Amino acid sequence: MKINKIILFSLVSNLAAMPILANDNRPNIVVIMADDVGLGDISAFHRQYSKKPVVVETPNIDKLAAEGISFTDAHAPTSLCAPTRYSVMTGNSTYRGYNPWGVWSSFAKTAITAEDATIGRIAQQAGYTTGFVGKWHLGGTFLNKKGAAYTGPKNGPLSKTVDVTKWIAGHPAEMGFDYDYTLPTGVQGPMYLAYENGQWAPFDKNSKITYVDKNTALDPAFISDKGPGMGESHWDARALNMQLTHKATEFIRRSAGQKPFLLNYWSPAVHLPHTPPKEIDGIKIAGTTPSNHLDMNRVLDLEVGKIIQALKDTSEYDNTLIIFTSDNGGLADEKANQAGHNSPGQYSGRKNTALEGGQRVPFIAVWPGKIEAGRVSDALVNGTDIIATIAQVTGIKLNEKQAKDSWNIMPELLGKPYENRTLLMQQAGSGKELMLRQGDWKLIILTNHKVTKREVIGLYNLKKDPQEQRNLLHSPEYKEKAKAMFDLYWDIRESGRRTAPVLF
Repeated sequence: MKINKIILFSLVSNLAAMPILANDNRPNIVVIMADDVGLGDISAFHRQYSKKPVVVETPNIDKLAAEGISFTDAHAPTSLCAPTRYSVMTGNSTYRGYNPWGVWSSFAKTAITAEDATIGRIAQQAGYTTGFVGKWHLGGTFLNKKGAAYTGPKNGPLSKTVDVTKWIAGHPAEMGFDYDYTLPTGVQGPMYLAYENGQWAPFDKNSKITYVDKNTALDPAFISDKGPGMGESHWDARALNMQLTHKATEFIRRSAGQKPFLLNYWSPAVHLPHTPPKEIDGIKIAGTTPSNHLDMNRVLDLEVGKIIQALKDTSEYDNTLIIFTSDNGGLADEKANQAGHNSPGQYSGRKNTALEGGQRVPFIAVWPGKIEAGRVSDALVNGTDIIATIAQVTGIKLNEKQAKDSWNIMPELLGKPYENRTLLMQQAGSGKELMLRQGDWKLIILTNHKVTKREVIGLYNLKKDPQEQRNLLHSPEYKEKAKAMFDLYWDIRESGRRTAPVLF
């Protein structure tokens, strides 16, 4: 523990000495987070680890990698979307929220508190114009017909009991976003509605609020495995991504040429249901790859391309910091695998698992003229690190109770001296595993929803065994290593102390 404290003190000193940019030199910021996209889904990353032909090209995302820095040891905070979104938005590990396993229902209280820093609040405090577009999955508050907060089931025909036309609390505006166009649960429901600045935003002038199931939906394929729920009569999952992109590019064009702006764009691609459109701007999409899943990879790439083009059209690209990542690792797709495409890349496991494929993600940062083009870094980074990095570049000071697990990676982005993160606490998915990364070592703990079960089930040296094929847990020579890491995990978690330095 003394060593960790020395490292933290050193990092705080380094951060304090690092100059904050003058207000007139601060960049715009665009954070793009994809949904269920693994390393193998991005062709630039595929080429880093494999000589096999790329099945689906992602040229627009590849351009970002070519024009900026990409990370080979980047992670999502968890292996599932909802808990990751809390961690990315606040810079806190999931266990610091009231529901560590994620706030999934649109009718559940958000885990983000008024004291938490958020991506939006930091930029807003710095004088930025802020916008959120995309999938939320952070809970919220809607009223029942008696005017009280509804806290019941998320599925079912609720029009007689809940007013879903107005989003009352726990929405993006409360988290520091001046403008938002938001899907409470993304493309998968069970809330098939979009909101603009807290008000229901119909897809069509003739849309009505209704119970959307396979019988009432425009297409039964629009109803995901999450089930039916409240929605609108014209919900169109095939048009959804381009609608979001339209709102994002509108925000950029509206905000350009004035004070700096921040856009937080959380795409629902490539989460199920996979419903690719027939074409986009004359480009054929549906049926052009081995699976609907991979068709949606192309849709995601076009989303990114349109956002980049809007920045260039408004002459804002050269003064914009762009961060691209994903909320968890890639999906299982047998058709894609047979064609030679593996979404989790070279790693074992996939979304929802404790193995590396469940939370290793693409992570790219671009800032023309500031970040060296084409650089590849092996620094350990996590989705929680986005918020401290934004705080640094905008000149906002965080206190010791905020963004407790967020490391400012700006020095690494700029090629300046950087003391690499050596500790990372994560969790998997429905299997309720917890993970501790310490240097090259990774410990996996099996627990339960209330975290009363605490059983070590895996110990791996990722440098020697990146595919996690050799579990060293029962090797006598590593018994003390496993125990020390187990004790360290619970000591940090139960003490509540920070794992990252404070940006004073």
